[in-house]
Amino acid sequence: MASPTYQPRVNTSGEGWRNPPLARPGSGQRPSHQPRPDEELSGPAGPKPRPGFGLRGPRRSPHVLTAESLGALTLPVGDDGVIIGIDPENQPAVLSLLRPTPLEVVLVGSVWMAQVLALRTVATGARVAVETARPPAWGQMAQSAGGGQQCVTVHDVRQIAPQGPSVSSPVLVVRDMGARPPRNQLAPSPWQSVLTLLPFLGPRSPQMLGRADLVGLQRLSPEEAEVVTRIMRLPEQVGAVLPTLSDNAMLWCRRDGGHQFVMTQPTEAETNLLGGPRRMD
Repeated sequence: MASPTYQPRVNTSGEGWRNPPLARPGSGQRPSHQPRPDEELSGPAGPKPRPGFGLRGPRRSPHVLTAESLGALTLPVGDDGVIIGIDPENQPAVLSLLRPTPLEVVLVGSVWMAQVLALRTVATGARVAVETARPPAWGQMAQSAGGGQQCVTVHDVRQIAPQGPSVSSPVLVVRDMGARPPRNQLAPSPWQSVLTLLPFLGPRSPQMLGRADLVGLQRLSPEEAEVVTRIMRLPEQVGAVLPTLSDNAMLWCRRDGGHQFVMTQPTEAETNLLGGPRRMD
């Protein structure tokens, strides 16, 4: 006897493959692609969202700010500049070395301190141009700064060219030419500050300190401390501390008598490149 032939059942209705029929008007049913009444947008009328894939996100009215309210908006901005260390309250000490106005700085100290300031200035996105009578002392630091980019350039005395400073490319010019540096070829200008490094006070130092906008002092001899105290109008008790400063301590002061003690703590990278803090080179 022949076996019966298997006849598969065919779904001729299309159920499960076709979209469900649309709701008939007046049936009380809601098409699945239309929002419920509680999902209607509030606020000004506008184009309704088109149906798409995924879940519907939250629908909120846009935040509108009137023109009269703009004056009440404020944007808090902190200190801007180079972090040179910590103050006596253990807070970051920030030095604004690059400004839209000319700035002349005198640093009485070591090349180590000047190079730390140069490296941290480069870290802010600025360029550093060094005019020096001892290029080998700056060569390794210049090659290591900027992660391979030429952010620090070293020039012989009187061989430095105009640097073309701008708000997007500020420049710090460092002059390292001993206690009796020649006349400056690149004067301070907007976005170009000049820092003159003095290993100790020389015959012309009082004049230079008197016209500087900012003076940084490492440890001084008692005689040098007396001169600086008089020129910078420092309290006598502050001047008396200058001969006792440690190698990584400094006093930053202005012509008007304002002053701040700062402890410069080198990072591991700075120590590997420059060595530990020192007063004399």
